[in-house]
Amino acid sequence: MNVQSTASLRASYTAHLQIQRRHTDDALAATGFDALAIYAGGLHMQFLDDQPYPFKPNPHFRLWTPLAEPVDCWILYRPGQRLQLVFLQPVDYWYKPPQLPNDFWTDQFDIKIIREASEAKSHIAGVSRCAFVGEWREEFTDWGFTGRNPEALLHRLHYVRAFKTEYELECMRRASRMAARGHKAAEAAFRAGGSEYEINMAYIRATGQTENELPYPNIVGLNANSAVLHYQNQERTAPAQSRSFLIDAGAQFHGYAADITRTYSRENDDFAALIEAMDREQQGLCSEVRAGVDYADIHLSAHRRIAKILREFDVINVAPDEALASGLSSVFFPHGIGHLLGLQVHDVAGFTVTPDGKQKARPPGHPYLRLTRTLEPGFVVTIEPGLYFIDQLLEKARTSPLGKQINWQQVEKFKPFGGIRIEDNVAATTAEPENLTRPAFAAAN
Repeated sequence: MNVQSTASLRASYTAHLQIQRRHTDDALAATGFDALAIYAGGLHMQFLDDQPYPFKPNPHFRLWTPLAEPVDCWILYRPGQRLQLVFLQPVDYWYKPPQLPNDFWTDQFDIKIIREASEAKSHIAGVSRCAFVGEWREEFTDWGFTGRNPEALLHRLHYVRAFKTEYELECMRRASRMAARGHKAAEAAFRAGGSEYEINMAYIRATGQTENELPYPNIVGLNANSAVLHYQNQERTAPAQSRSFLIDAGAQFHGYAADITRTYSRENDDFAALIEAMDREQQGLCSEVRAGVDYADIHLSAHRRIAKILREFDVINVAPDEALASGLSSVFFPHGIGHLLGLQVHDVAGFTVTPDGKQKARPPGHPYLRLTRTLEPGFVVTIEPGLYFIDQLLEKARTSPLGKQINWQQVEKFKPFGGIRIEDNVAATTAEPENLTRPAFAAAN
């Protein structure tokens, strides 16, 4: 990271902390607490083994600091006082002890170094009316916490996480640039005839991440495997005929995620034309990401747009509105249009419409939508329309009245290609939406 880049992050991070202090002060005051102790989490051993599961830190911890592997670390927040970071740095010769960074963010903290996890008690325990947020462990029972993950407090902390600061947006832009490099490498590996495993390795190498550093497991599907929404296998052998390729893969920068999907056809064929049509409609959906728009309306718009494509390609024989009303569009687009994005890939409070936790239900008939809030400036959402040829859903439709509205000859033509998903990350602003993904791909060319 160059000096100018670091200076930019320092300035936006300082402003970010001021905003988080204000949010946290309000949440503590509204729920009757005087302090907040955030536990980053600890290691968990695999059953009958001495090897730990991969560590994933508490996102509440990462909100305050980009510390990458904060095992058994703590943040203590008290309104009006300096932030305190309790940093575990054991004396060890089996593993290299974690090194405290000297980075743009460290001067914001009063840092207490401990050698054993239990030593954190002397810095955390006994603080008046202190709420605990994190993964609970029985050894914390006598530390004097007033509340353990209090629901009312979490509602308020989660609600404001949707409003991204400029620091958070910059982290997500950088994550997008990392991911775009990976996507370009993955496409090249596909066109070179690589297997799913080889394509995934090309992606990881290009992003400079380990698999554990990825924000979620990569979805790398060739041919019909791309019809499995969260396809988890990575075949070591390339198929005899590699027709199509879907990759849903991200990156993270300082804990903030990019979540991007692309689909490719090997030949300039009808499936390539279908991808082009989906890309056009996906960009139209991205333009709908504006403050004041109900995200559920974008989801319903996606169904109409996808139904229009299905009609244009003679896959269905009814109008888009009829396909939406009857549920026909859900046969081909069975998931939600997207979700909030941030410290978590499926970021919190997608249904929470007030700070005290009031929820807004999904529209009837759309059980997989992950966000029902009205968009506001600072919200970052994914826009990921999909069009798939999924055996289970098609067979169910075939034996229902919907079957007469489907051109089964066209379905059979497209089934070997699996499906299409195109996903960008888009920020709502006070004016035009900011697409975080497309500029990253342009820069990666």
